[in-house]
Amino acid sequence: MQSFPPHARSVALMLIAPVLWSMAGVFVRQLEAAARWELVFLRSWFCVLAMLLFGAALYRRDLIDRLRKLGWEGWLSGALWSVQFTCFMLALTYTSVASTIIIISLAPLIATILAWLILKERVVLRTWVIVTVAVAGVIVIFWADLGAGGWVGNLIALAVPVAAGANWVLLRALHADVDLVMAVLVGGVIAGAASLPLALPLQATAADVGILAFLGFFQLALPCVLAVIAARHLSPTEMGLLGLLEVVLGPLWAWLWAGEQPAGGTLTGGGIILAAMAVEAIARGRGARPNRRCVQPLRSTIRSKSAP
Repeated sequence: MQSFPPHARSVALMLIAPVLWSMAGVFVRQLEAAARWELVFLRSWFCVLAMLLFGAALYRRDLIDRLRKLGWEGWLSGALWSVQFTCFMLALTYTSVASTIIIISLAPLIATILAWLILKERVVLRTWVIVTVAVAGVIVIFWADLGAGGWVGNLIALAVPVAAGANWVLLRALHADVDLVMAVLVGGVIAGAASLPLALPLQATAADVGILAFLGFFQLALPCVLAVIAARHLSPTEMGLLGLLEVVLGPLWAWLWAGEQPAGGTLTGGGIILAAMAVEAIARGRGARPNRRCVQPLRSTIRSKSAP
C-alpha cells in the first residue's frame, strides 16, 4: 500500500475501519454464556492489550513516555471513552444491533449542540433543521422498540454519542492536544477495571473468550488506530461519510448472519437519521481542510466528526 498516494491509502484505511466496527453486533449475538458485564470487561482488557501492541509498533520506545505525558486531559478523554465502550456493549444486550448503531451515529449532532451550549459556537439554521430531523428519527426508533422493551437499550446507547460529543467539545474547550491512541488505551483500562466487580463470577466459555478477544483487537483497537492514521490526510467530510458505512453494514451483518431483522420503525428512523447525517457531512465539507491534528474523539472525528 506504500506505493499509493497518501490520500488513497487513507481512504482505504477509512474504509476498513467502519467495516471492522460494524462487526460488533453479529459477533455478540454468537456468544454462548458470557453475561453482559463480562462483555464489557473482557473486550476492554483485550483492547488494552491490543493498544499496547499497536502503540509499541507506532511509537516504539516512546510508548511509556507518551502514556506518562498524557496529562489529566488525556485521562478525562479516556474516562469518556470508557463510557462509550461500556454503554455500547450493554446496549447490544438490551436492544437490536440496528437501533444501537443508528443511535450512536448521532455523535456529531450532539457534539454540535454541546459546542453551542458550552463553547457558544454559532449553529446555522441548516444544522438546526438537520438536528430536528434526526430527533424525529430517534423518536421513531424508540416508538418501534417501546413494546419489546428495547427502549432501555436505546437509552443506554444514547449515552455513547453524548460521551463522544462531550469528549470532543471538552478537549476543544481545554485546547488540549491529546494522543488518541493513548486515550483509547486508558479508556479500556478504566472500563475494564470498573466492570470487573459486576462481571464476576466469569461465565464465558472458551468460544466466548475468543470472540471477545477478536472484538477487543480487531473490532475496537485496530479500527481506532486506522482512523487516527487516516485522519492525517482526509477532510472531516470524507471521514464522516466513510464512517457512515458502519451504520449501513452493522444491521446488515446482524440480519444476514444472526437472523436479526430490524423492525420497520427502526429502518424508517434509521433511514431518516442516515440521510440527515449524510447531508450534514456534505454541507460541512465545503471548504474543509484535512485533519492534520487529530484531537477529536475517534468516533467523533469519524462521523463529522464523531466512534466505539
